[in-house]
Amino acid sequence: MASVSTNQRGNWNSKLGFILAAAGSAVGLGNIWGFPSQVADNGGAIFLLIYLICCFAIGLPVMIAELTLGRHTKKNPVGAFRAISKGKFAPLIGFWGLLCGVMILSFYLVVSGWTAGYVLEEIFFYFDKPELATWFGALDNGPKNAIFSILFMLATISVITGGVSNGIEKATKFMMPLLIAILGIMIVYVLTLEGSGEGVLAYLKPDFSKLTIDVIFSALGQSFFSLSLGMGALITYGSYISSKQNIVESATYVTLADLGIAFMAGLLIIPAMYVAQTSGVQIYDEQGNLFASTQLVFTVLPQMFHNMGGLGMLAGLLFFTLLGMAALTSTISLLEVPVSYAIDEHNITRKKAAWIIGLGIMAMAVVISFRIELIDVLVNIFNNIGLPLGGLMICIFLGYFWKTQNAILELKNGFENIENTAFVPIWTFFIKFVCPILIGLVFVTTVYNTFG
Repeated sequence: MASVSTNQRGNWNSKLGFILAAAGSAVGLGNIWGFPSQVADNGGAIFLLIYLICCFAIGLPVMIAELTLGRHTKKNPVGAFRAISKGKFAPLIGFWGLLCGVMILSFYLVVSGWTAGYVLEEIFFYFDKPELATWFGALDNGPKNAIFSILFMLATISVITGGVSNGIEKATKFMMPLLIAILGIMIVYVLTLEGSGEGVLAYLKPDFSKLTIDVIFSALGQSFFSLSLGMGALITYGSYISSKQNIVESATYVTLADLGIAFMAGLLIIPAMYVAQTSGVQIYDEQGNLFASTQLVFTVLPQMFHNMGGLGMLAGLLFFTLLGMAALTSTISLLEVPVSYAIDEHNITRKKAAWIIGLGIMAMAVVISFRIELIDVLVNIFNNIGLPLGGLMICIFLGYFWKTQNAILELKNGFENIENTAFVPIWTFFIKFVCPILIGLVFVTTVYNTFG
């Protein structure tokens, strides 16, 4: 694919292209395996309800803030903060987001590779090749992890080198509808199986007795993480948005898309858990706690597929293909952030930046492939702690240093009458007060639970 020159950063060809790309950034493995297990572990529909509220009360305002910063400056996260602040501290916010994205991508490639390994695991199990099935299904298989991590990064680099419209937009326009179609097919299939009705009830019937502060914080954290906030990806994607586009409207559509796919994922995974239990597969540990996300997706569900014969193999192939596509839409956005930084700040061509940075992160992923215990460490530091910290700094900077008035002036492009709407006072209040307080509480709680 052709590289993009440094004076042609690129733009989205259409509003739909941006919405699908931004939704693809948000819709990763966390939505399809992390979200359902959070729902199942935190009171079912009551968690779903709190999550819905948090996405619009916290996620949407911060998303609008990030997109506005990006479009106003037409820069990567570091360049964006440098462009609108004379101080030396502000660019560090962008550097922190960039660092979090790079480190998340380094282990995310390994987890993404597991999905590809399980596509082959399903095939070899069905054709009675247990040794090969076990080899491809072993999460701690270093050589296998390294191979699939490399393949995932090469696929990601190939998309990024195509540029914004011919690479990212074109890829997500193909993958996102296909992802939704596969998800829909899988839901219909699982809902026909014995035991699924109990899962649907557990998912959609709220249990208010389980509404606790911990559940609220879990839903708040999940809403923040699932929308790809705090790492600069949306600042970068916002820098490619046309000045004629209504950012508030587009951000709302992205949030709705993320919510819709998360809801569909829950409607697939939770009934599938009960189907697995009905077929004799254990889904709870000896203490009565639901298995963690990794064990549910890469142990429980494959056992369920194995018990179904030929149809089970087909279902397994579709499911792990779905996970792989969701992973790829996220790896694309994660790599685009440092590539955009290299283009803007160091005058490097897109193709060269994609290959140099991509190969560097790939080398880290290969190391992690053989030391998968590092994944938990990196998740805690850069995902669980790093992203809320980044989001908190963005809210404080926009609300008290760049000022929301300047952001509103940018939002007028594409939304001329914005100052005459209720959006301005509501969004200003949330960015200056509600979001920093709640995100700060998530940050402090997470740090305490991690190190306390």
